[in-house]
Amino acid sequence: MTMASLRILIADDHDMMLAGVRGVIERHPGWEVCGVATTGREAVEQTLALEPDIVVMDMTMPELNGLDAAIQIQRHLPQTEILILSAHETDELIRDVFAAGIKSFIFKSQAPEFLVQAIQSLSQHKPFFISNVSEVLFADMLNRSESKSDTAQTRQPLTEREREIVQLLAEGSSNKQVASHLGISIRTAESHRASVLRKLGDGSLAALVRYAIRQKLIEA
Repeated sequence: MTMASLRILIADDHDMMLAGVRGVIERHPGWEVCGVATTGREAVEQTLALEPDIVVMDMTMPELNGLDAAIQIQRHLPQTEILILSAHETDELIRDVFAAGIKSFIFKSQAPEFLVQAIQSLSQHKPFFISNVSEVLFADMLNRSESKSDTAQTRQPLTEREREIVQLLAEGSSNKQVASHLGISIRTAESHRASVLRKLGDGSLAALVRYAIRQKLIEA
């Protein structure tokens, strides 16, 4: 990728935010929006098909959250850089994003000020940090035990597939619909659901929904 020519895909299910980000990108010389996605799964599919230089990804999206979508994209297209946008300002989310190898994360409230700078840095495969994020990451360097706060909330960490299933169930999908979405059998979907509830230490759907909200997989 070069500064003169940059292909960017936007993934966001909020029309106003999508339009705002698109406007900023299209006003910049040499930058083009090569695709738009409104769900996490669509973001993965379009990125694999279009191979953009950068994906600007909303954290909270239907079907698949931005973090897990980003992880899937990186697995197949490691040269595609990803910028995560989030309305939620939590230390845990910041840790999760950078633990996944994503180089840039900014809050939506700060996008008007920092979006262009973040994209410019990513175009050179360099990370971009705002002060809030830097403070959290620096604190973790001083005290590594803080980075374990998420897993302390569960008996065991959830796998990537289990997080996908948590999001679909929390959004109201049945076991049959989960199986259809993920291309697995209903029995496998039920097995994953049982494993999730066991790890959460509570056999209720309410506990699963609370976990999904706490981890920003869905909006409250």
